Amino acid sequence: MPTRVELFCFCVFVCSVSADYWSERDAIIAKEQTRSVGGHLRLTDREEKVNKILMRYKYKELDDGLVHPKNFLAGQHFFNAKKEIERSKVFNLIKKLPKGASLHSHDMGLVSFECLYNLTYKDNLYVCTNDGPYRLQFFGDKVDKDCDWQLVSTLRQSNSSFDCELKKRLTLVVDDPHVAYSTLNKVWKAFEDIFVAVTGLLGYEPIWREYFYEAMKELYEDNVKYLEFRGILPQVYDTNGKIYDPFEVVGLYYDTLKKFMEDYPDFQGAKFIYTPYRKLDNKTIQDHIVIYEKLKTRYPDFIAGFDLVGQEDAGFPLTSFINELIPMQQNGTPFFFHAGETNWQGATTDLNLLDAVLLDTKRIGHAFALVKHPEIMKMAKHKDIAVEICPISNQVLKLVDDIRNHPGAVLVANDYPVVIAPDDPTFWGAKGLSYDWYIAFMGMASRDDDLRLLKQLAENSIKYSATTTSEKNDMFQHWQEDWNRFLDEVLKEENIINCKCNSIRCQPN
Repeated sequence: MPTRVELFCFCVFVCSVSADYWSERDAIIAKEQTRSVGGHLRLTDREEKVNKILMRYKYKELDDGLVHPKNFLAGQHFFNAKKEIERSKVFNLIKKLPKGASLHSHDMGLVSFECLYNLTYKDNLYVCTNDGPYRLQFFGDKVDKDCDWQLVSTLRQSNSSFDCELKKRLTLVVDDPHVAYSTLNKVWKAFEDIFVAVTGLLGYEPIWREYFYEAMKELYEDNVKYLEFRGILPQVYDTNGKIYDPFEVVGLYYDTLKKFMEDYPDFQGAKFIYTPYRKLDNKTIQDHIVIYEKLKTRYPDFIAGFDLVGQEDAGFPLTSFINELIPMQQNGTPFFFHAGETNWQGATTDLNLLDAVLLDTKRIGHAFALVKHPEIMKMAKHKDIAVEICPISNQVLKLVDDIRNHPGAVLVANDYPVVIAPDDPTFWGAKGLSYDWYIAFMGMASRDDDLRLLKQLAENSIKYSATTTSEKNDMFQHWQEDWNRFLDEVLKEENIINCKCNSIRCQPN
C-alpha cells in the first residue's frame, strides 16, 4: 500500500495536472472569444449593464432551445418562426439598437410586404392574369391590347378569392416552404416571377417616388440611418405614355432622397449601385457600362459603384466579362460584386469569388462559398474586403436550411469584416434590418457573443459603406449619439420593469 506521503504527492500531482488542463482550456476559449467579430471591444459601464440585460434574454432563448430544439427560433425556417421572433425579447432589443447602415438590398425588394401590397389599392391599377406570372400595370384612358387587362379594384369586388391569389403571386411566403420549394431552381423561378409582377406596379412614376420614400422611412423606423442599394433601373413610365430613361429614373431617386432628408434631417443619406443582369451578352454589358459612367458623371455623390445581379448558377460568371471589367478597374470604378452565392465548389459560380477579389471589389455580396476557398479567404481579409451576409435570403433561396449551419458563422468567429444585410425583405415578409440581425445574433454567433458583436456590426456598416472619410466621420458621430440614447432607453425601461416587479420606488440607474 502507498504511504501517506506517496498519496499526498499523488494528489498534489493530479491537482496540478488538472489545474493546468482547465487553465489551458479556459485560455483557448478566451482566445476564441477575442478573435470573433467585436471580441476585442471593451464595453463601458453602461454598455456592460445593457449587455447583462441582453445576455439574460439570449441565454434564456438558447437554454430553452437546448431543452426543446423544435422551438428554437433561429433554427427554424423564417416563414414558420417570424411571428414568434416578433415576441422575442432579444429581437425587440435589437429593434431599438442603432444599426448604422443597410448595405445590401435591391430596388424592387426594399420595403415590407405590407407596404408593397398597400400599393395595389391605388386607382387605375390593372392586372394581366394570362398563363405565366401575373403582370400589374397602371393605365390612364387607354388600356393596352396586348392582354386581357382587368381593373384590380373591380376584381376585388367581384371575386372574393382574388386578394388571396394576388398575395400569393407577390410573395414567397408559404406555410411549408420545404414542400413548395423543393429545389433551388424552383424557388428562384418563383422569385423571378414576382419581379415580373411588381415591375409594372412599382415602375409607375408617382408610385416609384412613394415607394422609395417609404423604403427609407421603414429603415429609419428600424434605427437604420443610411442605405446603399442595388438596382437595374427598370422602365419607369407615366399614364401619358412617357418612358423615363435611366438618367431620369436616377433623378427620381435623387429628388426623393432630398425630400426625405428634408423631412428627416438626421437620416444620413443613400447611394445607388448600378447592377445590370449577369445573363447578358458582352455588347449589352458594354452598353450598361457606358450608362454607368454617364450616371457617375451626372450624380457623382449618389452613384456608388457597379455590380451584376441575378441567379449566379444560371448566369454568366465574371470571367465572361473580364475584357469589359478590367478597364473599369483600371479607371478606379468601385465594384460591389455578388459572388459565391452558391452551394457548389470549384464551379464557375463560386470561383466568381476569386475574380471579385482580383478585380478589387470593395465588398462581396453573400460570399456563401467563401469558406471553401482558404486562399481567397486570406486574400479577401488581407485586402479588407467586407462580406455582406444576408442570412434570411440565403435560407429562403435554398442555400441553407438551419442558420446555425451558415458558413458566415466561420467568418464571424474569425473576425472577418462582415456586415449583416436584408437583400429583398419584401418577398419573405421581413422589414428593415432587425430580423436579419436577430437571426445572425442567435443562429450564427457563438453563445457568448454579446453586445460587442452587435456594436461592431453597426460600426462595420459605416466603415465599409461607399462614403468619403468626411461622411464616415459624420455618420460615426451621429451613430454614437444614437447609441448613447439607446443605452439610456434600455436602462430606463429595465429600471421601470424592476420597479413594477418589486412594487417599490426605484432609484434611477
